[in-house]
Amino acid sequence: MIRVCLCILFLPMIVHATDRPNVLFIVVDDLRSSLGIFGDKLAITPNIDALGSRGTVFVNAHCQIAICNPSRASVMTGMRPDTIRVWGLSKHFRQEKPDVVTLPQLFRKNGYHTHSIGKIYHGSGEPSKDPPSWSEAPLYDNVRDPKLRYATEANLKGKGHKRAASESAPVSDTAYVDGLVSEAAVKALGDLKKRDKSFFLAVGFRKPHLPFSAPKKYWDMYDRAKLAKAQNPTMPNDAPLIAGHSWKEVRGYTDVPDKGPMTKDKTAELRHGYYAATSYMDTQVGRLLDELKRLGLNKNTIVCLYGDHGFHLGEHNLWGKLTNYDMGTNAPLLFASPFQKEKGKVIRQAVEFLDIYPTIADLCGLKKPVGLEGKSLLPLLDNSKAVAKNFAISQFSRPVSYNYTKKKPKNMGYSIRDDRYRYTKWIEFKSGAILVEEFYDYAKGNVEVKNEVKNPQYVSTINRMKRRLERTIKNGIKTDDRE
Repeated sequence: MIRVCLCILFLPMIVHATDRPNVLFIVVDDLRSSLGIFGDKLAITPNIDALGSRGTVFVNAHCQIAICNPSRASVMTGMRPDTIRVWGLSKHFRQEKPDVVTLPQLFRKNGYHTHSIGKIYHGSGEPSKDPPSWSEAPLYDNVRDPKLRYATEANLKGKGHKRAASESAPVSDTAYVDGLVSEAAVKALGDLKKRDKSFFLAVGFRKPHLPFSAPKKYWDMYDRAKLAKAQNPTMPNDAPLIAGHSWKEVRGYTDVPDKGPMTKDKTAELRHGYYAATSYMDTQVGRLLDELKRLGLNKNTIVCLYGDHGFHLGEHNLWGKLTNYDMGTNAPLLFASPFQKEKGKVIRQAVEFLDIYPTIADLCGLKKPVGLEGKSLLPLLDNSKAVAKNFAISQFSRPVSYNYTKKKPKNMGYSIRDDRYRYTKWIEFKSGAILVEEFYDYAKGNVEVKNEVKNPQYVSTINRMKRRLERTIKNGIKTDDRE
């Protein structure tokens, strides 16, 4: 009842301010929580930090699956990967759910002008496109040109999609695709202002996705020595082998060894490149926010920013995503509404990216479609003490595969996270038989240190989390359930 009252009180405030609030929806590729406002003291990200200081920051938000296409499809449909049956890179969600109303499509149906610039869905192939979502043709949604990923002569002369894993070049921001995306988005804001029609503008940045290419000035912001080592560079004690992977997302680049230990110098270089690319992306976000303010649109525009999943940079001796550990599933999520009362709040309750769709719909007073599997976080924007569901469920398949168009996963790891613990069970996907289990207590460290699933002191907590997880797998999420 309290949550309902909060929503009712909040909505008239929006309607009184304007009948039609705008939405600036920002998606960042492979962005783990390496941002200043998310607690990373090494990250130089003043623009996103400033955005968070006037909004609400969810530091314990988790994707549904730590890989690009299914994670983004889940966010945009408001449904779990198992519901839309998208677990890899090659399948479009409309193959299973042809009539689903996506988040931007909901706004389009309600008279908004919807536009996409950059990577919003997947970055290549059929899954990168969804015409029903947009009022006009997207820009930079599907780019494979090496000239948008590299600027140095050596890399431009290289062969294949993957050349060097990182690049520092004395070039302007528009030498790489994110600079072009921000340039196009700034122009689009001006055009939307002239159009005088409520809008849903989605802007997707590709950095810090590999290759870690960024103008040299962003590399110069950092002292490589301070970035050189990963926290806990070994797998957790007693972790099952199935929890890790040897997928060659990073090792497929020409300057990274195919196998064997990653050298200290290469580890330091790649970690440096990730942070440089993050600061480069942050500057592009700042350009958008500055233009929003210059045009006066900030007074009537709700901003949502999220990273599609996390990224291991040597933590647990892993590189890339594709895990059910925090480095894989945890990524930034923040909302900044000009109408919220509390600003700069940090929420530590666990939430999931499925909650993005219903939250934005509620913020704009739109009737949500049937079938959404997340829960609106609107009450938390104006009352940080409100009770959220405090759980997030993620999953990943083993063995790793990018293509599930004609086959199903062999094994699946399902993981539930709350404000302190994570329980994961690995099952045979067809039969549901449990293979192995994991349990981690984050009060003992920021990353997983020891699998405590056999520790008797956690029996009641494990059973509670297991019940919640099993209900979700069998019956779909029911966010109004109570333990």
